[in-house]
Amino acid sequence: MLLEHPKLPFVIAILLMIFGVVMPFLMVIKLVESTFFLNFLSYSSSTLGFFLGIVSVAAYRVKQKKGDDEENRYK
Repeated sequence: MLLEHPKLPFVIAILLMIFGVVMPFLMVIKLVESTFFLNFLSYSSSTLGFFLGIVSVAAYRVKQKKGDDEENRYK
């Protein structure tokens, strides 16, 4: 699925990274109470979003290169 539609995981990765930035900011300005669970959740979502973004960009590049190879067989 990742190679067929690499844009969807990229959007999910962006949302995870935004969540990983916004939650600590809300904790710092004391709008949300800082708990161990929220700290762990924001850190893990940021890290997961980063790695998912890298994988989805790589999958997009593989899909793009595969299309270029099929288009020009005598390259």
